Amino acid sequence: MKTVLLLRHAKSDWGDPGLADFDRPLAKRGLKDAPRMGEVLALFDAVPDVILSSPALRAKQTTELVAETCHYPKERIQWEESFYGSGNAAMIAALQNLPDKVVRVLLVGHNPATEETAAALLSARVEQAWSDDGAIRIPTAGLLCFGVNIASWSELQAGDATLYWFLIPKLVKAMR
Repeated sequence: MKTVLLLRHAKSDWGDPGLADFDRPLAKRGLKDAPRMGEVLALFDAVPDVILSSPALRAKQTTELVAETCHYPKERIQWEESFYGSGNAAMIAALQNLPDKVVRVLLVGHNPATEETAAALLSARVEQAWSDDGAIRIPTAGLLCFGVNIASWSELQAGDATLYWFLIPKLVKAMR
């Protein structure tokens, strides 16, 4: 059994219209929400074996704050260029290429790729699970946990996962 944790980056700051999209930082809310999701991983005993993240600034800041609060070594974070500006294929390929000794992985990315990845994990027919009318919506800093009954990551196919839980910062804040 393998576990996939999927996190959309926290709320970004749109205050400087001159910044390139890649360089957009987290907003104040994002700086508060990202550590909350790291606390969830620690509390649920779900600290990943591996973290793969987009290197875009808002995703990088989110990942580093999550890693710090769940006590994952920042130097072990793997920055995946393919997670920025691409669809779910890059995230699924990253999962399929993981070494089999990895049991729990955290992917940190952007929409729509994060929503598309969630849909692909849940349904062999992605077009039915994800559409413009919103079958799956992941807000900023939304964190999902999937179980996948496979022995090897290379076996992963669309529809193989079961959603165990889905949390958003607002719910985590309310639970305190």
